[in-house]
Amino acid sequence: MIVGPAAAHHGWTLEDHDAIAGAMVAGHVIECGTHATGGNFSGFLSLPKAARQQKMGFPIAEIAADGSSVITKHAGTGGAVTVDTVTAQLVYEIQSGLYLGPDATADLTSIEVTQQGEDRAAIAQVSGQAPPETLKVCVNELGGFRNSMEFLITGLDTDEKVAWIKEQVTEAWGDKAPATVVWSEGPPPVDDPATMAEAATILRVMCLDADAKVAGKGFTAPAVEIALASYPGCTLVGPPAPASPYGIYRPEYVSRDKVAHTVVHADGTREVVADPTTYGTADVADAGRTTASGTTAVTAGETVQLGRLVHARSGDKGGNANLGLWIPRDGGAESDEKYAARVAWLLDFVTPEKVRELVPEAADLDVDVYALPKLGAVNVVIHGLLGAGVAASTRVDPQAKALGEWVRSRHVTVEGGLL
Repeated sequence: MIVGPAAAHHGWTLEDHDAIAGAMVAGHVIECGTHATGGNFSGFLSLPKAARQQKMGFPIAEIAADGSSVITKHAGTGGAVTVDTVTAQLVYEIQSGLYLGPDATADLTSIEVTQQGEDRAAIAQVSGQAPPETLKVCVNELGGFRNSMEFLITGLDTDEKVAWIKEQVTEAWGDKAPATVVWSEGPPPVDDPATMAEAATILRVMCLDADAKVAGKGFTAPAVEIALASYPGCTLVGPPAPASPYGIYRPEYVSRDKVAHTVVHADGTREVVADPTTYGTADVADAGRTTASGTTAVTAGETVQLGRLVHARSGDKGGNANLGLWIPRDGGAESDEKYAARVAWLLDFVTPEKVRELVPEAADLDVDVYALPKLGAVNVVIHGLLGAGVAASTRVDPQAKALGEWVRSRHVTVEGGLL
């Protein structure tokens, strides 16, 4: 929807890879609407209060003949367009340093963003390459059925209460237990709680099974039946529910001769659009992969929450979690030198090993880190963190939307001069 009008307006050909790549990048920025104007933005407190109180305006991409663009929004709407709000979307749900499209491949490491004026962020011309030989297609299939229950665990002896209800329910399921059962527990009650909320924690259990009956009443009935014969204060947070179907998404790749690019005109006539004839050979997996050593992760320094230095945006790509981290341009760096020092620190600090340390759930998973130095950013791909994908995930945060905020809350030790 973005590349097409730009190509038609400016008269681009299939060989104008830089221009097409620039329009692809502009499209990536505005495709999620208010994500680029302050929505889901980790630096939301830096936005004017009035900008947060109004409904956020949707972004507009003004695309030039060379593929460079300016991102802006309608006057009088809420939110803001800054280098950081645009960067937040640029690092969202990407893979390596290359962004593949059917007409071109955009080199994300070439992107530079500058503030052109109030609510105007300029994206300089992007480097493009020929597109890949294959086309990406989306495959969805029924994965099975899912369900969940939540128990309220209150007051004293929470560990013992949790152990008892888990033992009772598991024994009641017996050999008819769902194929996948995952338990998770919230933070423990506070000492001397003044409110009910402070006195309780939530024990959550989720299941997946190919049989709707097993994931339905077979899963929930034991909890209802033993409610009067279990731990003191035994309470289900909500009523038992039937199982619901879930899908599994995965990307696959097909030869271009399997797909006919077709335009259906307003009068119903169909026109087949010619395919490119030049294809790229870049190694996508290695494009931009960082070789950082992590040597700047000092043991002597000030311990702070990572979010004091970086912004983050995270999301999903099938079963993989994507995490973008970048140094804010408007984040309190007193000078360009301070900003550059922070970027250098980030590019060296974030390694696969450091990511596994910050996200212990990734300890046994493959992690890739890609450097985007012109954005002052790194992109992290945690393979398999979301299992078979969002719909089949048993995580509390199945789309990894909050992963970035979790990582920003983690404590790190940094040289005092960077703060």
